[in-house]
Amino acid sequence: MTAAPLAAVNTLANLPPSTPTRTLQRSRPRHGERAIRLLLALSALVSVATTVGVVIALAGPTLEFFQTVSLAEFLGTAEWAPLFADARFGVLPLVTGTLVVTVIAVTVAMPLGLGAAVYLSEYAGERSRKVLKPVLEVLAGIPTVVFGFFALTAVTPFLQAIWPVGEGPGFRSALSAGLVMGIMIIPTIASLSEDAMSAVPRSLREGAYALGSSKMQVAQRIVVPAALSGIVAAFVLGISRAVGETMIVAIAAGGTPNLTLNPLEGMQTMTAFIAAAGIGDASTGSIGYQTIFAVGSLLFVMTLLMNLLSIRLVGKYREVYE
Repeated sequence: MTAAPLAAVNTLANLPPSTPTRTLQRSRPRHGERAIRLLLALSALVSVATTVGVVIALAGPTLEFFQTVSLAEFLGTAEWAPLFADARFGVLPLVTGTLVVTVIAVTVAMPLGLGAAVYLSEYAGERSRKVLKPVLEVLAGIPTVVFGFFALTAVTPFLQAIWPVGEGPGFRSALSAGLVMGIMIIPTIASLSEDAMSAVPRSLREGAYALGSSKMQVAQRIVVPAALSGIVAAFVLGISRAVGETMIVAIAAGGTPNLTLNPLEGMQTMTAFIAAAGIGDASTGSIGYQTIFAVGSLLFVMTLLMNLLSIRLVGKYREVYE
């Protein structure tokens, strides 16, 4: 090699490695990245602003309602007839109806959703997973009013044939609404739980298989405990959706407040009352109109406490892998 090329090579070799990078960073500021960061921050603020707006919208009429009706009467009495001439404001029948339907729904959805997630994560092949998971998630895209009519026209007659407790097409039951609602939230629980299980490192499974564990043992003792925080979050999201469901309970469970734990009877939930009263004849500013916001505020507080509990559980059982 001649002297000139050798001198050029030595000159390049002696240059500090950080010089081109610093020059490039100074000469080409990343405006696009800054714009994306701003857009993402605005997206996060939209959810916060929406929550604050909901609280503000509920707070005014709710405070006016409790200036007329005491909190003890609202939460402690068992008669609910706010739109009648002889008004009664005990919200316990609505709370009971909401809890009964929700318990039935999660009793159906939790084991079936978790079972579907375990199958998709641990047993199904890649080709089967690509087919079954989208088909399962199709249930999440069906309008809830369709589920409501399915509960009324198919599930309710089936239940009447087993338990002849009601007759005629006007029969309503919390059991029918809860069963169909459970079917509706299966995709939510199954999809989120399967995502949490898929995030468990493959090395944990391979170590268990190397010790002679079966697929069921790996799923029960390795995968599910490792993904427990994600599974809990999926359960809480499914419960929140069941608590906030309107059309299924309005169609299949009935519109009569009923303080009972018997799922074979008709009852009204909090969301069903809000939907019925919101499209009724209650004049703006009246006590009947304000009950809509009072019940909505109670529902908001219930879901908020549920989400706070879920955050605590997720943080407690979260597993971090490196």
